[in-house]
Amino acid sequence: MIIEPRMRGFICLTSHPKGCEQNVKNQIAYIKSKGLINGPKKVLVIGASTGFGLASRITSAFGSDAATIGVFFEKPPTAGRTASPGWYNSAAFENEAHQAGLYAKSINGDAFSKEIKAQTLAMIKEDLGKVDLVIYSLASPVRVHPTTGVMHRSALKPIGKTFTNKTVDFHSGVVSEISIEPATEDDIANTVVVMGGEDWAMWIAALKESDLLSDGATSVAYSYIGPSLTEAVYRKGTIGRAKDDLEATAFAITDTLADINGKAYVSVNKALVTQASSAIPVIPLYISLLYKIMKEEGIHEGCIEQIQRLFQERLYAAGEIPTDEKGRIRIDDLEMLPQVQEKIAGLWTQAVTENLELIGDLKGYRKDFYQLFGFDFEGVDYKADADEMVHVPSIA
Repeated sequence: MIIEPRMRGFICLTSHPKGCEQNVKNQIAYIKSKGLINGPKKVLVIGASTGFGLASRITSAFGSDAATIGVFFEKPPTAGRTASPGWYNSAAFENEAHQAGLYAKSINGDAFSKEIKAQTLAMIKEDLGKVDLVIYSLASPVRVHPTTGVMHRSALKPIGKTFTNKTVDFHSGVVSEISIEPATEDDIANTVVVMGGEDWAMWIAALKESDLLSDGATSVAYSYIGPSLTEAVYRKGTIGRAKDDLEATAFAITDTLADINGKAYVSVNKALVTQASSAIPVIPLYISLLYKIMKEEGIHEGCIEQIQRLFQERLYAAGEIPTDEKGRIRIDDLEMLPQVQEKIAGLWTQAVTENLELIGDLKGYRKDFYQLFGFDFEGVDYKADADEMVHVPSIA
Protein backbone atom coordinates (compact mmCIF):
# COMPACT_ATOMS: atom_id res chain seq x y z
CA MET A 1 0.00 0.00 0.00
CA ILE A 2 1.01 3.66 -0.30
CA ILE A 3 2.08 4.76 3.18
CA GLU A 4 1.90 8.43 4.12
CA PRO A 5 2.41 10.15 7.48
CA ARG A 6 -0.84 10.55 9.41
CA MET A 7 -0.54 12.92 12.34
CA ARG A 8 -2.51 13.25 15.54
CA GLY A 9 -1.02 16.05 17.59
CA PHE A 10 2.57 15.11 18.47
CA ILE A 11 2.11 11.51 17.34
CA CYS A 12 2.54 10.01 13.88
CA LEU A 13 0.12 7.10 13.49
CA THR A 14 1.95 5.48 10.57
CA SER A 15 5.51 4.45 9.82
CA HIS A 16 7.27 3.54 6.59
CA PRO A 17 9.14 0.21 6.46
CA LYS A 18 11.45 1.25 3.62
CA GLY A 19 12.19 4.58 5.28
CA CYS A 20 12.99 2.89 8.58
CA GLU A 21 15.23 0.48 6.69
CA GLN A 22 17.03 3.41 5.08
CA ASN A 23 17.47 5.02 8.49
CA VAL A 24 19.19 1.89 9.80
CA LYS A 25 21.35 1.54 6.69
CA ASN A 26 22.44 5.17 6.98
CA GLN A 27 23.50 4.65 10.59
CA ILE A 28 25.36 1.46 9.75
CA ALA A 29 27.19 3.23 6.94
CA TYR A 30 28.26 5.97 9.36
CA ILE A 31 29.62 3.45 11.87
CA LYS A 32 31.48 1.55 9.15
CA SER A 33 33.03 4.82 7.94
CA LYS A 34 34.60 5.26 11.39
CA GLY A 35 36.30 1.85 11.37
CA LEU A 36 36.34 -0.88 13.99
CA ILE A 37 37.07 -0.14 17.64
CA ASN A 38 38.17 -2.48 20.41
CA GLY A 39 34.69 -2.43 21.90
CA PRO A 40 32.16 -4.85 23.38
CA LYS A 41 31.64 -8.36 22.03
CA LYS A 42 28.40 -9.53 23.65
CA VAL A 43 25.81 -6.84 24.24
CA LEU A 44 22.33 -6.58 25.74
CA VAL A 45 20.39 -3.45 24.77
CA ILE A 46 17.24 -2.82 26.81
CA GLY A 47 15.19 -0.39 24.74
CA ALA A 48 16.89 -1.29 21.46
CA SER A 49 14.52 -0.21 18.72
CA THR A 50 14.77 3.58 18.41
CA GLY A 51 16.93 6.55 19.34
CA PHE A 52 20.01 6.03 21.49
CA GLY A 53 19.20 2.35 22.10
CA LEU A 54 19.09 1.56 18.39
CA ALA A 55 22.26 3.59 17.82
CA SER A 56 23.96 1.63 20.63
CA ARG A 57 23.01 -1.67 19.05
CA ILE A 58 24.24 -0.56 15.63
CA THR A 59 27.49 0.82 17.07
CA SER A 60 28.14 -2.39 19.01
CA ALA A 61 27.46 -4.67 16.06
CA PHE A 62 29.06 -2.76 13.21
CA GLY A 63 31.68 -0.89 15.25
CA SER A 64 33.13 -3.89 17.11
CA ASP A 65 31.51 -7.00 15.56
CA ALA A 66 29.44 -7.60 18.69
CA ALA A 67 26.69 -10.16 19.12
CA THR A 68 23.58 -8.29 20.28
CA ILE A 69 20.30 -9.08 21.95
CA GLY A 70 17.73 -6.29 21.80
CA VAL A 71 14.69 -5.93 24.04
CA PHE A 72 11.87 -3.60 23.03
CA PHE A 73 8.09 -3.19 23.14
CA GLU A 74 6.83 -2.47 19.63
CA LYS A 75 3.61 -2.97 17.70
CA PRO A 76 3.90 -5.55 14.89
CA PRO A 77 2.14 -4.87 11.59
CA THR A 78 -1.26 -6.22 10.64
CA ALA A 79 -2.72 -6.29 7.15
CA GLY A 80 -3.43 -2.70 6.17
CA ARG A 81 -1.86 -1.22 9.33
CA THR A 82 1.77 -0.37 9.72
CA ALA A 83 3.94 -1.47 12.61
CA SER A 84 5.47 1.04 14.98
CA PRO A 85 8.75 2.41 13.61
CA GLY A 86 10.87 0.53 16.15
CA TRP A 87 9.57 -2.77 14.76
CA TYR A 88 10.71 -1.87 11.25
CA ASN A 89 14.03 -0.52 12.58
CA SER A 90 14.67 -3.80 14.38
CA ALA A 91 13.74 -5.89 11.35
CA ALA A 92 16.16 -3.89 9.21
CA PHE A 93 18.91 -4.14 11.82
CA GLU A 94 18.60 -7.90 12.16
CA ASN A 95 18.61 -8.40 8.39
CA GLU A 96 21.75 -6.26 8.01
CA ALA A 97 23.47 -7.94 10.97
CA HIS A 98 22.72 -11.44 9.67
CA GLN A 99 24.00 -10.52 6.22
CA ALA A 100 27.22 -9.39 7.89
CA GLY A 101 27.50 -12.71 9.74
CA LEU A 102 26.69 -11.19 13.13
CA TYR A 103 24.54 -12.74 15.84
CA ALA A 104 21.41 -10.67 16.45
CA LYS A 105 18.19 -11.69 18.20
CA SER A 106 15.34 -9.65 19.62
CA ILE A 107 12.63 -9.97 22.27
CA ASN A 108 9.42 -7.95 21.99
CA GLY A 109 7.58 -7.30 25.24
CA ASP A 110 7.39 -5.27 28.44
CA ALA A 111 10.97 -4.94 29.69
CA PHE A 112 9.65 -3.96 33.13
CA SER A 113 8.06 -7.40 33.55
CA LYS A 114 9.52 -10.48 35.22
CA GLU A 115 8.53 -12.59 32.20
CA ILE A 116 10.56 -10.61 29.67
CA LYS A 117 13.55 -10.50 32.01
CA ALA A 118 13.39 -14.30 32.40
CA GLN A 119 13.07 -14.79 28.64
CA THR A 120 16.07 -12.53 28.03
CA LEU A 121 18.23 -14.25 30.64
CA ALA A 122 17.43 -17.63 29.10
CA MET A 123 18.44 -16.38 25.65
CA ILE A 124 21.74 -15.00 26.94
CA LYS A 125 22.53 -18.22 28.79
CA GLU A 126 21.67 -20.37 25.77
CA ASP A 127 23.30 -18.29 23.04
CA LEU A 128 25.97 -15.98 24.48
CA GLY A 129 26.94 -17.35 27.88
CA LYS A 130 27.64 -13.89 29.30
CA VAL A 131 27.42 -10.25 28.21
CA ASP A 132 30.09 -7.59 28.65
CA LEU A 133 27.93 -4.51 28.00
CA VAL A 134 24.36 -3.75 29.09
CA ILE A 135 22.75 -0.62 27.65
CA TYR A 136 19.65 0.63 29.44
CA SER A 137 17.66 2.96 27.16
CA LEU A 138 14.00 2.55 28.06
CA ALA A 139 11.64 5.44 27.34
CA SER A 140 8.15 4.59 28.52
CA PRO A 141 5.53 6.89 30.06
CA VAL A 142 4.03 4.05 32.12
CA ARG A 143 5.30 1.12 34.17
CA VAL A 144 3.40 -1.78 35.68
CA HIS A 145 5.47 -2.61 38.74
CA PRO A 146 6.54 -6.26 38.56
CA THR A 147 6.15 -6.82 42.30
CA THR A 148 3.00 -4.87 43.18
CA GLY A 149 1.18 -5.00 39.84
CA VAL A 150 0.37 -1.27 40.22
CA MET A 151 0.48 0.84 37.04
CA HIS A 152 2.47 4.05 37.50
CA ARG A 153 2.28 6.99 35.07
CA SER A 154 5.03 9.57 34.75
CA ALA A 155 4.20 13.28 34.72
CA LEU A 156 5.96 16.12 32.99
CA LYS A 157 5.56 18.97 35.44
CA PRO A 158 7.56 21.62 37.31
CA ILE A 159 7.97 21.32 41.06
CA GLY A 160 6.94 24.01 43.51
CA LYS A 161 5.31 26.60 41.27
CA THR A 162 3.60 27.11 37.92
CA PHE A 163 6.03 27.32 34.99
CA THR A 164 5.36 29.80 32.19
CA ASN A 165 7.55 30.26 29.12
CA LYS A 166 7.64 30.16 25.32
CA THR A 167 7.06 27.07 23.23
CA VAL A 168 6.45 26.31 19.56
CA ASP A 169 4.05 24.07 17.67
CA PHE A 170 6.62 22.62 15.29
CA HIS A 171 3.93 21.68 12.75
CA SER A 172 2.59 25.22 12.35
CA GLY A 173 5.61 27.19 13.54
CA VAL A 174 3.46 29.23 15.93
CA VAL A 175 5.38 30.48 18.97
CA SER A 176 3.17 30.94 22.02
CA GLU A 177 3.30 31.13 25.80
CA ILE A 178 2.43 28.09 27.85
CA SER A 179 1.88 27.51 31.56
CA ILE A 180 2.22 24.19 33.37
CA GLU A 181 0.81 23.63 36.84
CA PRO A 182 3.18 22.24 39.48
CA ALA A 183 3.40 18.55 40.31
CA THR A 184 1.85 16.86 43.29
CA GLU A 185 3.89 14.55 45.51
CA ASP A 186 2.18 11.60 43.79
CA ASP A 187 3.25 12.94 40.40
CA ILE A 188 6.85 13.08 41.57
CA ALA A 189 6.79 9.62 43.14
CA ASN A 190 5.17 7.99 40.11
CA THR A 191 7.64 9.61 37.71
CA VAL A 192 10.57 8.28 39.73
CA VAL A 193 9.06 4.77 39.70
CA VAL A 194 8.67 4.87 35.90
CA MET A 195 11.79 6.75 34.83
CA GLY A 196 14.19 6.32 37.74
CA GLY A 197 16.79 3.62 38.29
CA GLU A 198 14.84 0.83 39.99
CA ASP A 199 14.21 -1.23 36.86
CA TRP A 200 17.81 -0.80 35.66
CA ALA A 201 19.00 -2.13 39.02
CA MET A 202 16.56 -5.04 38.75
CA TRP A 203 17.96 -6.00 35.33
CA ILE A 204 21.56 -5.91 36.56
CA ALA A 205 20.70 -7.86 39.71
CA ALA A 206 18.95 -10.55 37.67
CA LEU A 207 21.89 -10.83 35.26
CA LYS A 208 24.43 -11.02 38.07
CA GLU A 209 22.45 -13.58 40.08
CA SER A 210 22.32 -15.80 36.98
CA ASP A 211 26.08 -15.34 36.40
CA LEU A 212 25.49 -13.78 32.98
CA LEU A 213 27.85 -10.78 33.36
CA SER A 214 31.45 -11.04 32.18
CA ASP A 215 34.30 -9.98 34.43
CA GLY A 216 34.69 -6.22 33.94
CA ALA A 217 31.19 -5.85 32.49
CA THR A 218 29.93 -2.31 31.94
CA SER A 219 26.38 -0.95 32.03
CA VAL A 220 25.31 2.44 30.73
CA ALA A 221 21.98 4.27 31.10
CA TYR A 222 21.15 7.43 29.20
CA SER A 223 20.06 10.76 30.64
CA TYR A 224 19.75 14.45 29.84
CA ILE A 225 20.42 17.62 31.81
CA GLY A 226 19.93 20.59 29.49
CA PRO A 227 20.36 24.33 30.05
CA SER A 228 18.86 26.77 32.57
CA LEU A 229 16.22 27.68 29.96
CA THR A 230 14.54 24.29 30.28
CA GLU A 231 15.46 23.28 33.82
CA ALA A 232 12.17 24.26 35.49
CA VAL A 233 10.20 21.84 33.34
CA TYR A 234 12.97 19.28 32.90
CA ARG A 235 15.96 18.94 35.22
CA LYS A 236 14.33 20.64 38.21
CA GLY A 237 10.94 19.14 37.46
CA THR A 238 9.50 15.66 37.89
CA ILE A 239 11.72 14.17 35.17
CA GLY A 240 14.76 15.64 36.87
CA ARG A 241 13.87 13.83 40.10
CA ALA A 242 13.73 10.59 38.14
CA LYS A 243 17.09 11.34 36.50
CA ASP A 244 18.61 12.06 39.93
CA ASP A 245 17.43 8.61 41.00
CA LEU A 246 18.88 7.06 37.85
CA GLU A 247 22.26 8.67 38.53
CA ALA A 248 22.29 7.50 42.16
CA THR A 249 21.48 4.00 40.91
CA ALA A 250 24.66 3.96 38.81
CA PHE A 251 26.76 4.18 41.97
CA ALA A 252 24.67 1.52 43.71
CA ILE A 253 25.04 -0.85 40.75
CA THR A 254 28.80 -0.25 40.61
CA ASP A 255 29.00 -1.28 44.29
CA THR A 256 27.13 -4.52 43.57
CA LEU A 257 29.46 -5.32 40.66
CA ALA A 258 32.70 -4.71 42.56
CA ASP A 259 33.45 -8.43 42.88
CA ILE A 260 33.43 -8.86 39.09
CA ASN A 261 35.18 -5.53 38.43
CA GLY A 262 32.05 -4.19 36.77
CA LYS A 263 30.91 -0.59 36.57
CA ALA A 264 27.74 1.34 35.78
CA TYR A 265 27.58 4.81 34.30
CA VAL A 266 25.03 7.38 33.28
CA SER A 267 25.81 9.04 29.97
CA VAL A 268 24.34 12.53 29.66
CA ASN A 269 23.49 13.00 25.99
CA LYS A 270 22.55 15.92 23.78
CA ALA A 271 19.01 17.21 23.19
CA LEU A 272 17.49 15.46 20.18
CA VAL A 273 14.14 15.26 18.43
CA THR A 274 12.21 12.29 19.80
CA GLN A 275 8.52 11.57 20.05
CA ALA A 276 8.78 12.22 23.79
CA SER A 277 10.73 15.48 23.52
CA SER A 278 8.30 16.79 20.90
CA ALA A 279 5.53 16.68 23.49
CA ILE A 280 7.51 18.55 26.17
CA PRO A 281 6.66 22.27 26.18
CA VAL A 282 9.65 24.58 25.62
CA ILE A 283 11.91 21.76 24.36
CA PRO A 284 10.97 21.99 20.62
CA LEU A 285 11.73 25.72 20.60
CA TYR A 286 15.01 25.16 22.42
CA ILE A 287 16.04 22.35 20.03
CA SER A 288 15.14 24.47 17.00
CA LEU A 289 17.52 27.21 18.15
CA LEU A 290 20.17 24.70 19.27
CA TYR A 291 20.22 22.91 15.91
CA LYS A 292 20.64 26.17 14.01
CA ILE A 293 23.68 27.16 16.05
CA MET A 294 25.34 23.72 16.19
CA LYS A 295 24.91 23.20 12.44
CA GLU A 296 26.40 26.63 11.74
CA GLU A 297 29.37 25.77 13.96
CA GLY A 298 29.78 22.30 12.41
CA ILE A 299 29.29 20.47 15.72
CA HIS A 300 25.76 19.09 15.30
CA GLU A 301 25.31 15.39 16.10
CA GLY A 302 22.43 12.95 15.85
CA CYS A 303 21.98 9.74 17.84
CA ILE A 304 24.48 7.66 15.90
CA GLU A 305 27.24 10.29 15.94
CA GLN A 306 26.89 10.70 19.69
CA ILE A 307 26.90 7.02 20.50
CA GLN A 308 29.86 6.34 18.21
CA ARG A 309 31.76 9.09 20.05
CA LEU A 310 30.63 7.70 23.41
CA PHE A 311 32.03 4.28 22.52
CA GLN A 312 35.24 5.39 20.81
CA GLU A 313 36.25 8.36 22.97
CA ARG A 314 34.81 7.42 26.35
CA LEU A 315 33.82 3.81 27.06
CA TYR A 316 36.50 2.07 25.00
CA ALA A 317 39.30 4.62 24.87
CA ALA A 318 42.58 3.96 26.65
CA GLY A 319 42.76 4.80 30.33
CA GLU A 320 40.09 5.82 32.81
CA ILE A 321 36.66 6.77 31.52
CA PRO A 322 36.39 10.57 31.93
CA THR A 323 33.43 11.72 34.04
CA ASP A 324 32.21 14.96 35.60
CA GLU A 325 32.21 15.76 39.30
CA LYS A 326 29.08 13.64 39.76
CA GLY A 327 30.51 10.59 37.99
CA ARG A 328 28.55 11.13 34.77
CA ILE A 329 29.88 10.72 31.25
CA ARG A 330 29.18 13.93 29.34
CA ILE A 331 28.41 13.55 25.64
CA ASP A 332 26.35 16.74 25.82
CA ASP A 333 29.65 18.64 26.02
CA LEU A 334 29.21 20.30 22.61
CA GLU A 335 25.62 21.36 23.33
CA MET A 336 26.66 22.89 26.64
CA LEU A 337 29.60 24.90 25.28
CA PRO A 338 29.29 28.43 26.75
CA GLN A 339 29.29 30.09 23.33
CA VAL A 340 26.44 27.83 22.16
CA GLN A 341 24.30 28.47 25.23
CA GLU A 342 24.97 32.23 25.15
CA LYS A 343 23.75 32.41 21.55
CA ILE A 344 20.61 30.43 22.39
CA ALA A 345 19.84 32.69 25.36
CA GLY A 346 20.06 35.74 23.08
CA LEU A 347 17.87 34.22 20.37
CA TRP A 348 15.32 32.99 22.93
CA THR A 349 14.26 36.53 23.81
CA GLN A 350 13.85 37.36 20.10
CA ALA A 351 11.95 34.22 19.05
CA VAL A 352 8.45 34.86 17.69
CA THR A 353 6.32 33.15 15.07
CA GLU A 354 7.40 35.59 12.37
CA ASN A 355 11.17 35.07 12.70
CA LEU A 356 11.61 31.50 13.94
CA GLU A 357 12.18 30.05 10.47
CA LEU A 358 15.05 32.54 10.14
CA ILE A 359 16.72 32.37 13.56
CA GLY A 360 15.94 28.70 14.28
CA ASP A 361 16.05 25.40 12.41
CA LEU A 362 12.36 24.52 12.42
CA LYS A 363 12.75 22.83 9.03
CA GLY A 364 15.46 20.56 10.44
CA TYR A 365 13.31 19.83 13.48
CA ARG A 366 10.39 18.76 11.31
CA LYS A 367 12.64 16.61 9.12
CA ASP A 368 14.08 14.82 12.14
CA PHE A 369 10.59 14.26 13.52
CA TYR A 370 9.30 12.70 10.31
CA GLN A 371 12.43 10.57 10.02
CA LEU A 372 11.62 9.03 13.42
CA PHE A 373 8.77 7.30 11.57
CA GLY A 374 10.66 6.48 8.37
CA PHE A 375 9.55 9.47 6.30
CA ASP A 376 11.55 12.13 4.43
CA PHE A 377 14.63 10.00 3.68
CA GLU A 378 16.50 10.46 0.43
CA GLY A 379 16.56 7.36 -1.74
CA VAL A 380 13.09 6.12 -0.73
CA ASP A 381 10.22 6.21 -3.23
CA TYR A 382 7.30 7.20 -1.03
CA LYS A 383 4.88 7.06 -3.96
CA ALA A 384 5.57 3.35 -4.51
CA ASP A 385 3.65 0.50 -2.93
CA ALA A 386 5.26 -0.63 0.33
CA ASP A 387 4.71 -3.97 2.06
CA GLU A 388 3.71 -3.23 5.62
CA MET A 389 3.97 -6.91 6.63
CA VAL A 390 7.64 -6.90 7.55
CA HIS A 391 8.84 -9.34 10.22
CA VAL A 392 11.72 -9.22 12.66
CA PRO A 393 13.59 -12.44 11.68
CA SER A 394 14.20 -13.74 15.21
CA ILE A 395 10.60 -13.01 16.29
CA ALA A 396 8.71 -14.03 13.12
